[in-house]
Amino acid sequence: MNQQPSLLGTGMYPLARAARLVRAELRTVRRWLKGYSWKHGDGRKISGPLWTLEYAGDEEFGDEQVLGFHDLLELRTVARFVEQGVSLQVIRATIDVARETLGDYPLHSRRFVTDGKKIFLEAVERAGEDPKLLDVRKQQFAMDAVIRPSLLEGIEYGADASALRWFPMPRKRLVVLDPQVQFGEPIVAESGVPTDTLAAAFKAEGENVERVARLYRVKPLEVKAAVAFEQQLAA
Repeated sequence: MNQQPSLLGTGMYPLARAARLVRAELRTVRRWLKGYSWKHGDGRKISGPLWTLEYAGDEEFGDEQVLGFHDLLELRTVARFVEQGVSLQVIRATIDVARETLGDYPLHSRRFVTDGKKIFLEAVERAGEDPKLLDVRKQQFAMDAVIRPSLLEGIEYGADASALRWFPMPRKRLVVLDPQVQFGEPIVAESGVPTDTLAAAFKAEGENVERVARLYRVKPLEVKAAVAFEQQLAA
């Protein structure tokens, strides 16, 4: 019998929701996480998923591509790599190399901050891309642009260096994704009210921030943050 992950503290994000949270196209994310095939000569080639999802062995969710919290953070880093022009082949090799020393879900490991550049260059070689032919400055920029936002901005780590929470709007830290609360859905950090609930109330109450704040016993600033966050997801 497959071992089923605990729903408590794991987080739960359907594929479409996860894609919106990391601001990536659903079709693209599905290819990354489900794999794909293409015609090659007289046959077909297959590219498997970048990694095995936390819920892959779950009897109920295993076939539905539901992501856990760690899956979501890995996906966030992959999306940023792609934004910087890193090929999927190199990203796959980076995950494989990093997993050998950092374990599962290495891309949001705290150690990836210090070891990431070395891992990336080894991955380039494994992927068959000659580092000497690549723009070194571009490599440096890509790694700095990915690692710092993905690992240092908005991620809160525990004593064992594991990621505990993600603040998607890190400057104000009013909105948080915490796998221990509301299955990891975005909430207002102080009160725990889901951001989509506040955003829906804001619309229903004629965009009256003060009234929504009174109804849900939160600060007006938190209502504004929740609305801004949900508007970003919908954009």
